[in-house]
Amino acid sequence: MSSTEPSEIKTPHLPEDYDTKISAVLPYYSSFHQETINLVRSLPDTPKVWMDTGCGTGSLVTKAIEQFPETRFLMLDPSEGMLEQAKEKLSSYTPDKLEFLRASPTQEFSQELEDSPDVITAIQCHHYLDRENRARAVKKCYELLKEGGIFITFENISPLTEEGIAVGKRYWGDFQSNHERTEEEVAVHLARFGTEYFPITVEEHLKLLRYTGFKTVELFWYSYMQAGFYCIK
Repeated sequence: MSSTEPSEIKTPHLPEDYDTKISAVLPYYSSFHQETINLVRSLPDTPKVWMDTGCGTGSLVTKAIEQFPETRFLMLDPSEGMLEQAKEKLSSYTPDKLEFLRASPTQEFSQELEDSPDVITAIQCHHYLDRENRARAVKKCYELLKEGGIFITFENISPLTEEGIAVGKRYWGDFQSNHERTEEEVAVHLARFGTEYFPITVEEHLKLLRYTGFKTVELFWYSYMQAGFYCIK
């Protein structure tokens, strides 16, 4: 993908079947959400504003919203279809509790916010970007956060070596096969590595996050070919 292509989502699933498909593709996907919630719950102060970029169909916020009754959630995604699914899923919540922002990739977001978020989450969305736009997306999250705010992100990552990539693909492919994905579906998905999504190594993630300006940068989750990081501004 070239730097002139801002699209942040190249999912092969339609929005309406995304939730049912993703758990057969990503090991421990529900844990990404739960561990994010656990981490936010452990913070000294309850967040007043939590922005979820690349929110998809709203699965993370659906789990978090009842656990943080004092928090206002902002939903952002580049896909209108995903946002429509999220709106339907979260239709019982009022605007003072939940706001849907105009559809936009993270790095292109320009809407004015009333308050700077205390928390920004980006779960499995920025690895669709090339290096330039990934850096822009991370920088945008940094700029939007209030001082002392926390950025939490999960992404597909690249192992450190070519052999590691080959092992990781077989390992990940076996997981998908064991979750009733066909041999063809697994092959098509793994072929997207480096062609439709662009994972970088854990080391490269840490370097980028530090370079962006975060004072604290930590790896807190790693499984298969996915990793989770948190950063404090």
